[in-house]
Amino acid sequence: MDAQLKRGFLDICVLAAVKNEDSYGYKILKDVPKALELTESTLYPVLKRLEAAGCLAEYTVEYNSRLRKYYKITQQGLERIQKFSEERKCVLEIYDYIQRGKSNDQK
Repeated sequence: MDAQLKRGFLDICVLAAVKNEDSYGYKILKDVPKALELTESTLYPVLKRLEAAGCLAEYTVEYNSRLRKYYKITQQGLERIQKFSEERKCVLEIYDYIQRGKSNDQK
C-alpha cells in the first residue's frame, strides 16, 4: 500500500483499535490491520498527536511491577470515527471512478 494512503488511515485505525476497549501500545500494534505495517516508531507519535487533539486520553496501570500506559477513546475520538465513516461514500465513489474510468455523473 502506498505510504501516503497509509498515513491517511493511521489515525482512524488507531482510534478504532481503542474504540471498544482501552488498550496499550503493543496491543494496538497487533490489532491494527497488517497492511498498515505499523511500527512502534510510527505508533507513538500517532498516539501523542491523537491525545493532543483530544481524541485519546491516557492513564497508567501497574502491570508486572511496571507502569503500562493505556489509551482510552474520548467523545471527540468517537466523533472523528463517525465523521470518517460518513465520508465512506465519497471514498467509494473515488475507487469506483478509478476502476471504471468515469464518475457516476458521466454514466
